[in-house]
Amino acid sequence: MAVTMTLLYSPLSPFARKVLVLLHATGQTDRVKLQLVQPAPTQPVAELNANNPAGKIPALILADGSVLHDSRVILDYLDQQHSGTPLIPRSGPQRWQRLTLASLADAIMDAAVLMRYESFLRPEALRWDVWLDGQGQKIERALQQFEHLATGAELSQQLDIATIGLGCALGYLDLRQPDLAWRQRHPALADWYAGFSQQPALLATQPQA
Repeated sequence: MAVTMTLLYSPLSPFARKVLVLLHATGQTDRVKLQLVQPAPTQPVAELNANNPAGKIPALILADGSVLHDSRVILDYLDQQHSGTPLIPRSGPQRWQRLTLASLADAIMDAAVLMRYESFLRPEALRWDVWLDGQGQKIERALQQFEHLATGAELSQQLDIATIGLGCALGYLDLRQPDLAWRQRHPALADWYAGFSQQPALLATQPQA
């Protein structure tokens, strides 16, 4: 299979990891060249900005030179480029339900990334503990909803847009926010993740600090 696309990414980004998981799960890794970029709020990357004015990863450069950005847009595009079972339902109530859960998983990632920036990049004298607490509370509310779904066996071990997002979100919490100790408060979710994280596509994309 010929390389036809380039993914601007960082292996530690949970949003980029979602794309990598889908590529592995759908057998499309050979179609995409990976190009490492390391943007930060205070360290923009000119090439990334030229392809995505928001300066965020991932960004997917297509064969014709056009660019897709925002991980959910990229996932939707790539999910329509393979012949297997769609990972994003094409229509009906299930589509909106899975996309809504995927959005909630993204909210965990957003808050965790912002906490990382605040606690690691911002000078210590300027850090805002109340703001950090607010991001932590957002994560906790989302985890509570996923715990409820896991308790009721409503979280499948199958890969789809929602479970991929949740798996990557929990992996990022383990990587960057281990002090949150989320497993202690969410045992059903912890049990779900223990199994889901062993999926080949998750293992192949496991970030290393």
